Amino acid sequence: MSDSSINPFDNESLVFLVLVNSLNQHSLWPEFAPIPEGWATVFGPAAHAECLTFIDEHWLDIRPVKRTA
Repeated sequence: MSDSSINPFDNESLVFLVLVNSLNQHSLWPEFAPIPEGWATVFGPAAHAECLTFIDEHWLDIRPVKRTA
């Protein structure tokens, strides 16, 4: 299978970012893709495995942070 047919989120040869939103949810994101509105880079650019390690170490509770009024 060529790299072009691999889902970019699964393509470990690409460079990635770790994004976070206002609810402290984290996302692995390919560097080439535009960052969605409401998300900000907190780590990277780095290798796929490094980004996954960052997420594992920093996103300890996968539930969204509750917003307070």
